[in-house]
Amino acid sequence: MKNQQEILSKLNIDALNPMQESALDAISSSNNTILLSPTGTGKTLAFLLPVLDLLDHNNPEVQVLILVPSRELAIQIEQVIRNMGTGFKVNAIYGGRAMSKDKIELKHTPAILVGTPGRILDHFMADRFTKEHINTLILDEFDKSLEVGFEEEMTEILAELPNLKKRILTSATEAVKIPKFVGMENPRRINYLKKNTPSKLTISTVISEEDKLKTLVQLLKYIGEEPGIIFCNLKDSIDTVSSFLSQKHILHECFSGGMEQKDRERALIKFRNGSSRILVATDLAGRGMDIPELKFIIHYELPQRVEEFTHRNGRTARVNEAGTAYVVKWDKEKLPGFASNSKPINIGKTNRLGDPFWETLFISGGRKDKISKGDIAGLFFKQGGLKREQLGDIELKQDCAFVAVPKNKSKELVDSLNNSRLKKKKVRITVL
Repeated sequence: MKNQQEILSKLNIDALNPMQESALDAISSSNNTILLSPTGTGKTLAFLLPVLDLLDHNNPEVQVLILVPSRELAIQIEQVIRNMGTGFKVNAIYGGRAMSKDKIELKHTPAILVGTPGRILDHFMADRFTKEHINTLILDEFDKSLEVGFEEEMTEILAELPNLKKRILTSATEAVKIPKFVGMENPRRINYLKKNTPSKLTISTVISEEDKLKTLVQLLKYIGEEPGIIFCNLKDSIDTVSSFLSQKHILHECFSGGMEQKDRERALIKFRNGSSRILVATDLAGRGMDIPELKFIIHYELPQRVEEFTHRNGRTARVNEAGTAYVVKWDKEKLPGFASNSKPINIGKTNRLGDPFWETLFISGGRKDKISKGDIAGLFFKQGGLKREQLGDIELKQDCAFVAVPKNKSKELVDSLNNSRLKKKKVRITVL
């Protein structure tokens, strides 16, 4: 593997885990590989490392296509590849952002293209680049992208790829039968789903006798000041929960497919950096999102299928950590089989539920302005007077940046730093 140790140190990883070692070996030596491993175990790195060895620096065309079911997963994989510092160009394209942005980025063709099926197919049909050199296809979270509904788009995409030599499918569940059109003949299977037991996940039932919303707030107070996700099935349910939490002055962010892409990204930024401890979300948040390890998730509404239940629960108790999935149910409600082993708990005891320590500031300059994280940190230390421990996460985007700062200093920082210069650009700084 070229520069594997160098890549791992850039990602602050000491060594590959057993699943990643097995995947590297299988993908390097097989044409077709199925990789099954729980959420949070490092599947992205497991398939990227061997794929990098297949890339040709002298080939100016797209060589690897990675198909994903959500925009967030596309963005996340693009970021991981950039952090690896491979020297190969990567672009993520997905619905929900201007097609003109895609066209600008695709003028200089990437070696690795990551995208959602609909947007990839749009570009295929418009012949924006040649498909002749795409020899590796990765379906990440294939249990979602091969579901009925995506089948027509996926069939058309695969029909446009005449020179595929390697196919890699990954998932955290074994939910879907792989259709023939994918062409997975005699695949090598790497299955770490069973090997991760016993899980450190506890599933607890919280019984609501009258008002589920009141029970939910009581549960949040019982859990205390920990970050977590409240899962709902529908956008309407999210609106109802969000409205009630707002009435109770409980800060939170919402996340669903019905939201604008910019709002979805900002909700995740605030959740990642600790400006918001609670995310109220649909199953979209169950997979393919770059968020830290959580101590708990709450099923305000249970999903219809065991696969979604597994993905949701995969947000907590990851790798070697313990975590709890709480199921909020009506007194007489009968739980489906996949949730029936949960144990009822008493949530009488409550803890303090104050506001988060951090607040997020928006900066109107980013990578395209040659601004680095170091430039931003320097501004906040030197002109803002912050100490190192007072500067939280910095997320740098193409045209903007987001910085977590102590809530009690945010107004003062905006007053003193707004309209400052970063590199050659005068930037606006506001509270997000």
